Amino acid sequence: MILTSEKPMFPSGVKSVPDALVSAPVLSVRDLTTSFKTNDGWKSVIRGISFDVAPRETVAIVGESGSGKSVTSLSIMRLLQSHSSRIEGSVRLNGRELLSLEEEQMRRVRGNGISMIFQEPMTSLNPIFPIGKQIAEGLTVHTDISEADAKAEVIRLLDKVRIPNALSRFDEYPHQFSGGMRQRVMIAMALASRPKLLIADEPTTALDVTIQGQILDLIKTLQDEEGMSVLFITHDMGVVAEVADRTIVMYRGDAVETGETSDIFHRGRHPYTCALLSAVPRLGSMGGRQLPMRFPSIDIKTGEQMPLADVCDTVARDKRPVLEVKGLTTRFEIRSGFLSRRSGAVHAVENVSFDLYEGETLSIVGESGCGKSTTGRSVTRLITPTSGSVTVDGHDMMKLSQASLRTMRRSIQMIFQDPYASLNPRMDIGNAVMEPFIQHGLGSKAQARDKTASLLNQVGLSADIMKRFPHEFSGGQRQRIAIARALMLDPKVIVADEAVSALDVSIKAQVCNLLLDLQQSLNLAFLFISHDMAVVERVSHRVAVMYLGEIVEIGPRAAVFDNPQHAYTRKLMAAVPVPDPARRGVKRNMAVDELKSPIRPIAFLPPERIYGEASPGHLFQVE
Repeated sequence: MILTSEKPMFPSGVKSVPDALVSAPVLSVRDLTTSFKTNDGWKSVIRGISFDVAPRETVAIVGESGSGKSVTSLSIMRLLQSHSSRIEGSVRLNGRELLSLEEEQMRRVRGNGISMIFQEPMTSLNPIFPIGKQIAEGLTVHTDISEADAKAEVIRLLDKVRIPNALSRFDEYPHQFSGGMRQRVMIAMALASRPKLLIADEPTTALDVTIQGQILDLIKTLQDEEGMSVLFITHDMGVVAEVADRTIVMYRGDAVETGETSDIFHRGRHPYTCALLSAVPRLGSMGGRQLPMRFPSIDIKTGEQMPLADVCDTVARDKRPVLEVKGLTTRFEIRSGFLSRRSGAVHAVENVSFDLYEGETLSIVGESGCGKSTTGRSVTRLITPTSGSVTVDGHDMMKLSQASLRTMRRSIQMIFQDPYASLNPRMDIGNAVMEPFIQHGLGSKAQARDKTASLLNQVGLSADIMKRFPHEFSGGQRQRIAIARALMLDPKVIVADEAVSALDVSIKAQVCNLLLDLQQSLNLAFLFISHDMAVVERVSHRVAVMYLGEIVEIGPRAAVFDNPQHAYTRKLMAAVPVPDPARRGVKRNMAVDELKSPIRPIAFLPPERIYGEASPGHLFQVE
């Protein structure tokens, strides 16, 4: 998709709202404009936004990072710093103007009339207080309630958001909860004072697909039970289709399109809306195709789809695999007690085996904690495995000395999930990309600079960015830089560890297309690690599904997705949001359970697993 700096072709502040929904809105926003103070004066980041949220209605604000959707919610809640921001327009809650309230009056509105669920629960929860006390605080601030009654109400709320053993978990701390359970705690906190409006700011973005499905079901259920209105902020059009009655599309601070969700999906007019929809991976869209398929690209100036060539088959299966993994096991010791004796171990990866050929993408998919990232780090010897063998280009990585291992790493490189964390903030981009080439003594600095310029062009960036620093780039651009750095040593295998999971939907499509193009031109083998089943279906030749450190199903992508054999594979697929507004209100009724712990006692012996074969090369663990 091509993004331009041109102004949107749709007037900002779209106000077309069905008459039935504006009779008595819970929230009414008119001509909302928010500006931030800069060295050059005030700069507006959202301009003339207008919309209503009716009782029991869910309105979604959708757009990519930088579109202004989160600033819109923070402006409504008046959570922006008053000395560096300016909010203009009108925001009315049940007819009461919020922008003119004194701060103390507004504080009583927050959590009482309007509540908010933030994107990252771990940064929103205080790590030094039990979660029960943190939820109770909202009750004691807004209501005259005793400590005992507050505790009883908190336990009721924890039960309501489907946290198992609510009574026993009242005194537990945030770090003792999984990501999905922490998000449930945040929802309980938001519901404590029974608000009329719930603002959910990217509440599922950082969650695994199964946990995301549970949270979406929960919000739908609670909305029915409590009669709340919901303002749902997201960049995921699949989530929008499942939760929203109406949708507002934002682009660079303007509302470029608004309407009924079904109209937006089926009759969206603005090119940016079409671009967002085209970039959404749809599970089952491959239609029995054996090869990966690029994402469609839409020119945002014209709305026209860019021509795409099919991906050709470059897999050299007649040759020896470029990566062979046999019986890979990685465990981490747990020590406890005064003498730090070994008390157990985390069985992160258990007896994992697979092959990877030139020009092939093998995807490892599963939830957080299943062992997929540890597998990738073990294969590259960033973590030393406990046992097993890893053979790269005919060399056993487990038997190499440190000097030989350093040389072998030219053949296998890694793209990390967070490119900003993997780039040195004090090193300019040119030196960051050149560094592997120079450290391995592959040529002069002039040769390194020439190769860096060529690779930056190859990943869709220009050579004149080499003097800039990581903070000067967007997330998608930083990921392209990380890809260029991984290619600097001409590797045969690239381990892409959640390389697109943190990216906006259109940037994700661009990076996936880039990886497919590079595979085509350089005959690269990819070990693609992800929890996104819809993306995995699009880019993979073969798929391995991991659960609790073990591969429970592996085979050709078409075979695994068309005929899943293991219950866990079916669970992952059932949880993927479907970008179809007809599913609005449909609940998956998924079991509310956390991923089981991989911690085992010292004497634990893993059971011997039996595998069946559903079709040639399609193996699954017999349950």
